[in-house]
Amino acid sequence: MSKASEMAKVSARGGVHMLWGLVLSTVISSIGTIIIARVLGAGNYGLYSIALTVPNLLATIRDFGVSAAMVKYSAQYNSENEVAKIKRVFVAGLVFQVFMGILLYGASFAFSGLIASGFHRSSMVPLIQVASLIVLTSALTSAASAAFTGMEIMHLNSVMMVIQSLVKTALIVGLVLLGFGTFGALTGFATATFVAGLSGVFLMWIMYRSLPKPPVGKLEMLATIKMMIRFGLPASTGTILSAFMSQFFAYVLAIYVTSNVSIGNYNLALTFVVLISFFATPVTTMMFPAFSKLDYKRDKETLQNVFQYSVKYASLIVVPVTAMVMVLSAPGIRTLFQDRYSEAPLYLVLLSISYLYTAYGNLSVGNLINGQGFTRYTVKLSALVAAIGFPLSILLISKFGVTGLIITSLTNGLPSSYLGLQFIKKNFGVAVDWVASAKILFSSALAAALTFILLSLLSFSSPVQLVIGVMFFVAVFVPLVLITRTVKKADVVSMREIVNGLGPLRKLLYPALNLLDKMIALIHGE
Repeated sequence: MSKASEMAKVSARGGVHMLWGLVLSTVISSIGTIIIARVLGAGNYGLYSIALTVPNLLATIRDFGVSAAMVKYSAQYNSENEVAKIKRVFVAGLVFQVFMGILLYGASFAFSGLIASGFHRSSMVPLIQVASLIVLTSALTSAASAAFTGMEIMHLNSVMMVIQSLVKTALIVGLVLLGFGTFGALTGFATATFVAGLSGVFLMWIMYRSLPKPPVGKLEMLATIKMMIRFGLPASTGTILSAFMSQFFAYVLAIYVTSNVSIGNYNLALTFVVLISFFATPVTTMMFPAFSKLDYKRDKETLQNVFQYSVKYASLIVVPVTAMVMVLSAPGIRTLFQDRYSEAPLYLVLLSISYLYTAYGNLSVGNLINGQGFTRYTVKLSALVAAIGFPLSILLISKFGVTGLIITSLTNGLPSSYLGLQFIKKNFGVAVDWVASAKILFSSALAAALTFILLSLLSFSSPVQLVIGVMFFVAVFVPLVLITRTVKKADVVSMREIVNGLGPLRKLLYPALNLLDKMIALIHGE
């Protein structure tokens, strides 16, 4: 278990560094989102979201899996003490991203009229043209983020995210309040991404200078790009297809849902889902480099331990947070927007369901398969998701609008998730601890149900209900996971060992772990 424990420490440290960046940047961005959502209104906020649809899709296609390959090979070469090769990976990845960014930016700008006509909103041409800048500017942030993740230096990634959020919030809010409306909001977004990208590349250059200096000529760079595309393109097929489907869903939504108000409500709900991704994203991000360091033939036992603990501990965090967001969706949104976004609470509840899938390994399975190099299998799984998602979206969105879109996103990946679980069991000999997952789901559901009953009996204002709901949920959930033995004394020991690698933060977490220890002793006499 020593290797698994050491990997857990590194991943936890990286996850914590990414978490503070996510929290801080999202809090800053949320301030801007709340302001522009209030000033623009649901209709113009819907236009803002639609204008970003195609540029976001092109930004995903631009990558060709090179970001994933940068993470994979940086982590692998670092663990194999072949750090000289990392420099080539950095240069090749950055050059490729910028080159593709320029090409696709030009295409998006040139065809902005056609894109606007496709959305049946011809007045959006200037909005799409300024939003197209994101295809190019995000190339810088993608390359830098992949470099930081591969080297597991996540505090630099957090610095870049915070810079982007500060600039974005200041510019968007300023331009919107000055009367530039949706155009100003998109201009602020694109400019902030460019500034963040420049800062990320600068930090990336500092890392670059500290590495050994192999020759990086044209031939070496082209060979490295080919190697990365060979690995990354299959690995990223799922991401590209998922992004394409998301944008396709948005396109179908724009056609069948003529009300910009409903689309604005939906996108506001998507913004609140970020509360869950605070905790899910660090897990997903750090698992890929962790699994890339292991070989399923040599490290079978370690792989099983790392996988099971990644699922269990991710579920202990993500699933209860998801249940809490679901049960508190109405008071949460009303606290900030009163009744201006009346449809958003329902959409938030439905969107949150996908994070409950964490309990069966949804955040870890794909990273495990790709990390072990079986990227072609992920292509098959992605193709299955697409084969189900495209026709299902047209059917459900045309009949049920936004609700149909959410139902599609919740169901089209279930068959591939099942096949992924079967694949890792057959090929790697690893499986989810289903008993632990069931206990976590049960404890979260019961805590949410009791919280809902309590709030339905109270007639306080939304802010008061929100505070009471959070406190009550936590007060019920923690004893439940101890009573059901979801968390045992051995888990606390493991957590304490992982926390040891978190530096000064461990002093803040030790009291909580000591309290868990005492509660376990009180409940079970251990």
